[in-house]
Amino acid sequence: MNEMYNVSVSPHLRSETGTNSIMRDVAIALLPACLFGIYNFGYKALLVILVSVLAAIVTEFVYEKLVKRPVTIGDWSAVVTGMILAVNLPATLPLWMAALGSVFAILVVKQLFGGLGQNFMNPALAGRCFLLISFGSQMTAFPVVDGISAATPLSAMKAGESVDLLQMFIGNYSGCIGETSVLAILLGAGYLLFKKVISIRIPGIYILSTMVFIVILNLVTGNGMPTGSYLLAHLFGGGLLIGAFFMATDYVTSPITPMGQVIYALLIGFLTALFRVVGKSAEGVSYAIIISNMAVPLIEKATVPTPFGRKKGKGGAKA
Repeated sequence: MNEMYNVSVSPHLRSETGTNSIMRDVAIALLPACLFGIYNFGYKALLVILVSVLAAIVTEFVYEKLVKRPVTIGDWSAVVTGMILAVNLPATLPLWMAALGSVFAILVVKQLFGGLGQNFMNPALAGRCFLLISFGSQMTAFPVVDGISAATPLSAMKAGESVDLLQMFIGNYSGCIGETSVLAILLGAGYLLFKKVISIRIPGIYILSTMVFIVILNLVTGNGMPTGSYLLAHLFGGGLLIGAFFMATDYVTSPITPMGQVIYALLIGFLTALFRVVGKSAEGVSYAIIISNMAVPLIEKATVPTPFGRKKGKGGAKA
């Protein structure tokens, strides 16, 4: 046999049918977080979600029509991009900003790089980071929940205030639409794991490494040994859990090799802890995942198996 099997780096796409099924499952898994966000923040959250999703679909449709590409809105990827962006936005965000974030995500990050499977970073998170940089005050203006506080738990903790872990688990506090309820996020994550859309490797290592690096960085910076409640607040608060299960696991922008996935998850964990403990902001999940997305080609190049029949030299695999 003269055949040689090559293993290429990502992105890797499955069949159209497989992609449709996966994207529908992700959309279904996001519903608990979306529904709780609507319950928690009211009709404004619903409007942000609808506008974000609609803008993503329309942008994809119009662009593909203009450049005479096959229309792909039926694969549900634009819907998922709009939903992921929406759950990472405050309910008070002006609707035109939510739409702009979706346009940036679909047009600039996804379509201009060739469409689904060619983007080098998560489009929804790139859209969120674009909005954070462009409209920082609006992106960090969170609504008051139950008349208690408009501050997120991580912001309150950064200011030295105490937080209620039970309320954080349920989701009765301020924050982005889909990040507040740990219970809702875990329901969606459980669905993805049950359907085998994702594996536990990336989210599990990411979450555990974030906790470990938070401990290390607190000790190194002289803050002392963190308490269990402090670590749980970091686990429950912000975008850590929704980022771990819904964003870090994106097929296109994460490694395919097992070792690559480990390195990738550790990198996100380190950056998240670094931004939260050392940085001025209380959060950092979006930037951590985006930076790690950009490192994926290097990670895969270093961890991809050498094709059978080739030697790995300085210049790469040799026959």
